[in-house]
Amino acid sequence: MVAQRAREVELSLLRRMFEGAPPDAINLGLGEPDFDPPKVVLDALCEAVRNGQNHYGPSAGLPALRSKVAESYRDRDPSTAVENVLITGGGSEALMATALAMYDPGDEVLVPDPGFVLYAPHARLAGAVPVLYDLDEKHGYRPDLDSLAQHLSPRTRAIVVNSPSNPTGGVFDSTTVDRIVAFAEEHDLSIVSDEVYDTMVYDGKFASFWGRSDRVVVVNSFSKRLCMTGWRLGFLVAPRAVAVEINKLHYHMMACPSTPAQAAALAGLSAGPNVSAPMMREFRARRELVVRQLNRIPGLTCTKPAGAFYAFPRFGWKGGSTEVAMSLLKRGLLATPGEAFGPLGTSHLRLSFAASRDSLRRGLAILRDYGEAAS
Repeated sequence: MVAQRAREVELSLLRRMFEGAPPDAINLGLGEPDFDPPKVVLDALCEAVRNGQNHYGPSAGLPALRSKVAESYRDRDPSTAVENVLITGGGSEALMATALAMYDPGDEVLVPDPGFVLYAPHARLAGAVPVLYDLDEKHGYRPDLDSLAQHLSPRTRAIVVNSPSNPTGGVFDSTTVDRIVAFAEEHDLSIVSDEVYDTMVYDGKFASFWGRSDRVVVVNSFSKRLCMTGWRLGFLVAPRAVAVEINKLHYHMMACPSTPAQAAALAGLSAGPNVSAPMMREFRARRELVVRQLNRIPGLTCTKPAGAFYAFPRFGWKGGSTEVAMSLLKRGLLATPGEAFGPLGTSHLRLSFAASRDSLRRGLAILRDYGEAAS
């Protein structure tokens, strides 16, 4: 009674740990801001609901919101228009719709290792074959393009990139982005760029893939920038002809995104970038606290993340990351095993600093006690 594709795709290790954690565990595994949406967003949602914006909208999203998103991307490509933008049910649905629209059965898709847990399953659900490429910790978790070329075959169709990265916090500089674009054009590859953390860069300046090639689909979300994770609202920006095709799949997946949530997102974007400035100041301070404390724990080292809100420390203790994470969970700390993000994460943990400073200190104390006992 169950299709083969459902049997072959497992619930991610990340999700299984979240759902199995005791309610009193200190949660440093969760990938969402611990802030509420800005007041302007909350007020706009209430106003939309009370004023009758509770009905179906256009499949591609409300024109006013699409226009505002397009406007925000014109610094990258001045020709960006409403027709390039599609509003989706979160970044996850945008990634799935893109995969279904762009990958044919038998295609090969390059996906990062370590990388977000959905990239490879989405390729498989589309009938394609995910091929892992390494992100080098020694080089800020950027891909080695010489090594990347070794993964190519006549069936390679696309490359998935993610900067700032979940789980590593790595950020691609402009030179790296340009080199990946040149690589994709040389080998006739499409680029699917997950940029949901684009507003969360601490070192240097964010470099988008949009505007550098006509082979790019950029996936983004309101979840992180406006703290709307539970609202499930995202977007993508794509060449017009590609956006039309993705919209077909998007329609059959969800018909249309939430109308009141879109009204709220529009208010948040219209308020300007400073609306999230207090959150980013706090994340920057937490990053310093977390990295400093992690590098004092025996048997553990941590590269400072340049973006997002994750630390991805490497440990030298006995056992793999799942074994270590389960041991920590028994002690009251929920940390995500690095191998949930690919084989290169086996000796890593992902720790989110989207948690209060008190929770961070208590969680890191548990980790320190474990490290002292394991070393």
